[in-house]
Amino acid sequence: MHSLTVESIARRVNGTVIGDAQRSISGAESLAKAKAGDVTFAAGEKHLKRLAQANAGACLVARSKTQPTLPENGMVLIVVDDPQDAFIAILREFRPQRPRPSIGISPAAHISPTAQLGPDCNVFPGAYIDDGVVIGARCDIYPGVYIGADCRIGDDCVLHPQVVFYPDVVIGQRVIVHANAVLGADGFGYRFRNGRFEKIPQQGWVHVHDDCEIGACTTIDRGMIGATVIGAGTKLDNLVMIGHNCELGKHNVFASQVGFAGSITTGDYVRCAGQVGIADHVHLGTNSSYGAKTGIHRDMPANGTYLGAPALPDREQMRIMSMQQRLPEMRHQLRELEQQVAKLTAQMEAVTAAALPPDSRNAA
Repeated sequence: MHSLTVESIARRVNGTVIGDAQRSISGAESLAKAKAGDVTFAAGEKHLKRLAQANAGACLVARSKTQPTLPENGMVLIVVDDPQDAFIAILREFRPQRPRPSIGISPAAHISPTAQLGPDCNVFPGAYIDDGVVIGARCDIYPGVYIGADCRIGDDCVLHPQVVFYPDVVIGQRVIVHANAVLGADGFGYRFRNGRFEKIPQQGWVHVHDDCEIGACTTIDRGMIGATVIGAGTKLDNLVMIGHNCELGKHNVFASQVGFAGSITTGDYVRCAGQVGIADHVHLGTNSSYGAKTGIHRDMPANGTYLGAPALPDREQMRIMSMQQRLPEMRHQLRELEQQVAKLTAQMEAVTAAALPPDSRNAA
């Protein structure tokens, strides 16, 4: 592994060095794991407070109105505009991306005579490309990939091992699909008739636009009528489920185990944390965000952040959650109040009885 001086790193990221500019750095690590030969970064105040206990040789920190103070442990600081961006750039220096393979078309792959492949494609052994498939230039089709009849794949796409495209899937340019993802399976559509479930034909397709990334084991069902659409720039994590006839806007980001029922639509820049679940025929507004495990059963406005099940604005839901945490205490307080009320009631009844004339008491 090669090494760089702190001064050299600072030049690469337009940074200013505070401390020993000639210190040698040979790796990049997180703040908690970095050692004396590593560079790390501090993304905010929480990380800055940990610098004194960290073991990194150098740390990327954000520019501010006041110059940061060198930690007493001798760590060198590199002041930059965006520590995380700068760290990613330096990380590529120490851990360069693997070069793109160059194996061409393997004779151990099955490619239909009617399929069309653009120039400079790699098709690995065990891939299966069916009739009428059209693949653009510079695509990588890894072992075990199945591409069904009449699929259309744009330029510079990567399909990792065991990806499955059912017939008629369309993906744009620069799309990455990770291992074991399935695009174009039948939607979960049935009608209950005469005591049994009858399958509704799923005659649509899946259309993934440019610059999307589909995570491992994610599934996107074909539409019943028309397309299930994934908008340009959208990123789906592993184990995401997109039901039939959903239409996602541009630059959505969904974390693992998000589940969309059928015919959901979203605006642009929608963000879903892990295990968010959405009922069918719901619309999620542009630039809306949903915390982990949020349950959504109605249309949601744009530009909001929502939590809980059912989904509520984050501040309202946080107040509810805070009250729920106090329920055991409130239950105890309620029991004490009930006991006090019972005691006071008994005392009042005794006082009232004592104040009555003797004849009235005898009558009572």
